[in-house]
Amino acid sequence: MNTIRNIVGWIGTTLRLLTYNKVGFIGFLGVLLILLLSFLGPYIWPIQAVGNTGEIFEPPSALHWLGTDDGGKDNWIQIVNGGKNVIYASLIAALVSTFIAVTFGAMAGFLGGWVDSIVVAITDIFLTIPTIPLLAVLASFITLNNFTFLGLLLGVLGWPSLLRAVRAQTFSLKERDFVEAARALDLGTSHIIFKEMLPNMMTYIVISFALGFTGAIYGQIGLILLGLVPFDSSNWGVMISWGWNHGALFFKDSVWYIMSPIVAIALLQLSVITMTRSLEMVFNPRLRSGG
Repeated sequence: MNTIRNIVGWIGTTLRLLTYNKVGFIGFLGVLLILLLSFLGPYIWPIQAVGNTGEIFEPPSALHWLGTDDGGKDNWIQIVNGGKNVIYASLIAALVSTFIAVTFGAMAGFLGGWVDSIVVAITDIFLTIPTIPLLAVLASFITLNNFTFLGLLLGVLGWPSLLRAVRAQTFSLKERDFVEAARALDLGTSHIIFKEMLPNMMTYIVISFALGFTGAIYGQIGLILLGLVPFDSSNWGVMISWGWNHGALFFKDSVWYIMSPIVAIALLQLSVITMTRSLEMVFNPRLRSGG
């Protein structure tokens, strides 16, 4: 019972802190709304197997909120059903890239020596690898039709820039008094890195996670537009590719079909980025006190 009470209390406190920045809180509400629509919406608006050929490229109406596509399928239903997998793969990519960057960047900066040299050398190698061309080559050997695998792949390739930043901040933090005190108490390397230093980098890590999330969305859409990811048409990226390949740009009535996924992606990314303003308040007490 106490555990439930503590969880409820933590949620209430976090929500209160999120409201400190109004723009950030609007972003949080936007992310929450898009998540609800993407993961619960398909149960309310299930995907259409077959469209109505008598309603091709219909403009928005009370029946079709965002119009229809070239097969008479409802655009709103496709938008609702097309976000889940994009968000899921991007979330995995952001988690993997952030975990790799934070763990090894902090270790390299704190331990220094040969550990730092090896980590930096590997990072430099990954920085020289062009992600999209590499994925294009991989797509000729393996089929990128699994969102979990695609998210892992994007995450494994997306950590170098964040690692360098975490390493630089670790160099600064390890000279602080609280780290020296932890060393004097012989609390151990893992405790100092993960309990003492990382909490002081949480604001930056959260922002980098958001950027990794949005970057993974761009990566997915780019691969789909290049035809390297054979996903179903309920995916936002596939909607854009399908509209492009079927001449949606050349019909004024089809603008709603090709713009709907573009606007959905833009709103998701805008919401995630603006939400970080409120997350800064959660992780940095000095911002709340005005210090």
